[in-house]
Amino acid sequence: MAPNDIKYSGQLNDALRKLLEEFHAGLSHGFFEYGLTCEIINANKRRLTIKAGKSYQFIIPVEDLLNTTPGTGGQK
Repeated sequence: MAPNDIKYSGQLNDALRKLLEEFHAGLSHGFFEYGLTCEIINANKRRLTIKAGKSYQFIIPVEDLLNTTPGTGGQK
């Protein structure tokens, strides 16, 4: 799946695109190491942090998770 094929919206879309971008860059270089953490913060939002050389944070509202079904390109 190419990063442009992802159809989720908002921060969830941005996080998935960044994750795929970093994964692809690592494969292209022939080596990589990254970390992925998630925690629940205020208003039941998720703070997702991707650590790949530098850190990228995404705040994902729980509504974005409830309104998508994995494997369907964001369509319910």
